[in-house]
Amino acid sequence: MNQTRQKALLPTLVFAALATAIVSSLGMLLVPSISSQFNVDVATAQWMLTVNLLAGAIATPILGRLSDGPHKKRLLMVSLGIMFVGSVLAAAAPNFPLFLTGRALQGLSYGIVPITISIARRYIEQSKVQPAISSLSVTVSSGIGIGYPLTGIIAGLFDYSFAFWFGALFVLATIIVVWKVLPSGPDTQAASHRFDYLGTVLLAIGLGSLLLAISEGPKWGWGSLPILVLLVVAAVILAVWVLVENKLDHPLINLRTLKQGDVLLANISAIALGAALYIGMSVASLVAQAEESTGYGLSLPVLWAGFVIFPLSVGSFTANRVVRVLAKKVGIQIMLPIGAIIMSLAGTLLWLLHSQLWEILLSMLVFGLGMGASYAAMPALIARSVAIQELGSSVSFNQVLRTVGSSFGTAISAAIIATHAGSNGAATPAGINMTFMIGAILCIVLGVALVVHSIIRASKATYSAPLRVD
Repeated sequence: MNQTRQKALLPTLVFAALATAIVSSLGMLLVPSISSQFNVDVATAQWMLTVNLLAGAIATPILGRLSDGPHKKRLLMVSLGIMFVGSVLAAAAPNFPLFLTGRALQGLSYGIVPITISIARRYIEQSKVQPAISSLSVTVSSGIGIGYPLTGIIAGLFDYSFAFWFGALFVLATIIVVWKVLPSGPDTQAASHRFDYLGTVLLAIGLGSLLLAISEGPKWGWGSLPILVLLVVAAVILAVWVLVENKLDHPLINLRTLKQGDVLLANISAIALGAALYIGMSVASLVAQAEESTGYGLSLPVLWAGFVIFPLSVGSFTANRVVRVLAKKVGIQIMLPIGAIIMSLAGTLLWLLHSQLWEILLSMLVFGLGMGASYAAMPALIARSVAIQELGSSVSFNQVLRTVGSSFGTAISAAIIATHAGSNGAATPAGINMTFMIGAILCIVLGVALVVHSIIRASKATYSAPLRVD
């Protein structure tokens, strides 16, 4: 690579990650608009979130494994191309089934970040790899904080289709930049192995069944036959998948690497923080748009409701800059418990103070600071613990676990609000408070566990250090 392309490589990868964040934000705020446009009830309209989530969870590990192979640029271009087609289809769809098809194609956005991280690990100078990986991981969360206000503004001034057209144009611009900047041709240092088709099919069925059960459990009833069947199928298929993967030399996801301390820590944190973050974001958005007559709502129109999430972007972007400095002095591993503790503070603030707009904005800012520190640490911990041939696969699995955590957060929120609904079906103040409380407790438990783990680890390192003899 020439000097100019080398300098433009990281900004290009960040631009690609930002495109995924923009596309990912085209969801929650638009559910009421989609319900009205296609004349379906809100529960049916929420399938625009479910189908996007399912497609993303299935595509992410596949793209992660393929990104460890030789055709990194081609994979990124094809993925962005499918996202572009999905965005255009969602914008122009004349009926709800075609709109859902577009949303499913947009689900590939979840798998873009592992590809960009693999490219960064391969082509960026070794001394700059860790901050680059941290920046790429945080870009998605920062971008969501930008995407929500943009979605609200566009949908508020025009209609939902303009938001999807904007997403399509952003992805198209990304395709052009990626095509011009990224090195062409296969990666000569990457190994080429036979793709694990059996593991892919098993994981798709198992993970899809699990996420569908989690997403639809609050609506269908946790004790209903369809949900119970889905959970049983998920448990059996995923158990078989684990057995199959452990017998292969080159599985879809190398489960042996997941047992390593830092990788395991990052993956557990991904689930818990993903759930807590989604509880905070989704319920804060609900509070922002709810009527004041509910006792908790702020009555913000969709034009302004998206700005409630904007401080999240500011906080995560700021945290990423701070992490780069602190990681050199104290190590990247300490940033994960620090981030979890900051998110505990944010969750507690949101639980105790959410009756005024400034209180929610402050909580989102603190959430962003904690999330920026945590999400920057996770892929960096994984990258230093696994071989470069397994990086895309391992990071993609961490991304999948964030998605699973987000699904749990959605299910928890929906279940609590449904059991504490008023006579008109709307959430009650008690339901909102309890949901925020669960999110705060989740962050606090994880934060305390990570701090204790760090203390124990430090004491063991001190104890096992060799005595110095003068």
